[in-house]
Amino acid sequence: MYSAELRAMSDDELGDKLEELKQDMLTMRLNYSIGELTDTSEFKKSRRTIARIETILRQRQLAAQVASEES
Repeated sequence: MYSAELRAMSDDELGDKLEELKQDMLTMRLNYSIGELTDTSEFKKSRRTIARIETILRQRQLAAQVASEES
């Protein structure tokens, strides 16, 4: 997913997507350990998407904090 697509989502949607990706990572790890995972590049893609989501959530949190301090 691209950052623009993620930024268009609400915080709740991002939280749901984050949990979904973390569950997918767990499933991929299990499949890898038993030799059923065929596309290992999905690890990298999922890790990066998780990092993007966490970054966007943190940016929103900091922006809200700055806005509340200015008020």
